[in-house]
Amino acid sequence: MKILVTGANGFVGKNLVAALKNIKDGKDRTHPEITIEEIYSYDIDSSGELLEEACKNADFVFNLAGVNRPQNTDEFMQGNFGFASTLLDTLKKYNNTCPVVLSSSIQATLVGRYDSDYGRSKKAGEDLFFEYSEKTGAKVLVYRFPNLFGKWCRPNYNSAVATFCNNIANDLEITVSDPAVQLELLYIDDLIDEMFAAIEGKEHHCEFQGIDTVLCENGKYCAAPITHKVTLGEIVELLDAFKNQPQTLLMPEIPYNSFAKKLYSTYLSYLPKEKAIFDLKMNCDDRGSFTELLKTEKCGQFSVNISKPGITKGQHWHHTKWEFFIVVSGHGLIQMRKIDSDEVLNYEVTGDRIQAIHMLPGYTHNIINLSETENLVTVMWANEQFDPSHPDTFFEVV
Repeated sequence: MKILVTGANGFVGKNLVAALKNIKDGKDRTHPEITIEEIYSYDIDSSGELLEEACKNADFVFNLAGVNRPQNTDEFMQGNFGFASTLLDTLKKYNNTCPVVLSSSIQATLVGRYDSDYGRSKKAGEDLFFEYSEKTGAKVLVYRFPNLFGKWCRPNYNSAVATFCNNIANDLEITVSDPAVQLELLYIDDLIDEMFAAIEGKEHHCEFQGIDTVLCENGKYCAAPITHKVTLGEIVELLDAFKNQPQTLLMPEIPYNSFAKKLYSTYLSYLPKEKAIFDLKMNCDDRGSFTELLKTEKCGQFSVNISKPGITKGQHWHHTKWEFFIVVSGHGLIQMRKIDSDEVLNYEVTGDRIQAIHMLPGYTHNIINLSETENLVTVMWANEQFDPSHPDTFFEVV
């Protein structure tokens, strides 16, 4: 399959081309139905010869080219309608009726605040593509995308999320006029998944009730099925938590496919070099060190313990708290004893065979470095964050 992507240097185009290249190069095997022979990446500075060749040979076309922030309003129609005409005329020139995807916008609904020059230029582009489909029989898939976000999105351009992520990551000011304003947001990876579905002929169809997308099998338009409706206030609150994570070590909940997970990935993509690394507080003494790594809201915390040769650490028990000890380097002995028993449970551990050992509630436990020369490195997980006012930790020698 040969695929033409116009607007290849834009936000969606860059992500789509990168994903297509992964398939073409055999790095992504999650779409076995798709075999890619050639990717034509076309943008405003590309040659006319490239467009001619691509329109002659393409088996599938993504028209992502468009104008969002022109210097004057005439450029809306020129960029969003004029190029579409050139593209379709070139396809007709070579009698190429391959499927074509049009990247439109929710603003083409022309409802309320979306009744604008930009929205009208997008609507004109849609009408042109539908007319082209009727005349040629070519399959045309028109997507009215809501607000998009994800890596490589240009800040201070047409995405509030990109602007917020960039500014908060770089300690710049943001302006939120009304925190209660709700946005419908489409994450770039969900959009790309839908583009692959379109290639496979499995696109999702829809109609519109005002600006609301209604998925339906025979809808005139197409849509990515997964979007998120979030207020500006909620976005900023999450971003502030992400920014503070190096200090709090607290990782907010990021369930599978949640908006928080996708926003965190987006935020990280805007971090400057110096913020991609941060110090952790090492609690050091003559026995070694203990360092908290990561805390979660509901699933405890992770730490790393380093014991010097011959050192014994621990010698305490918990009523309710439980832990995993995972030795990742060195040679040690973990011991546990139920506090009303004389029986000692011994577990010899080594970084050459990584195992997880439960520290059982009601059992006093320790960890001994058996090496005379090497540090013992142990990753530890506790089911709750350490609370100094209720430590649930009581000294008792094993």
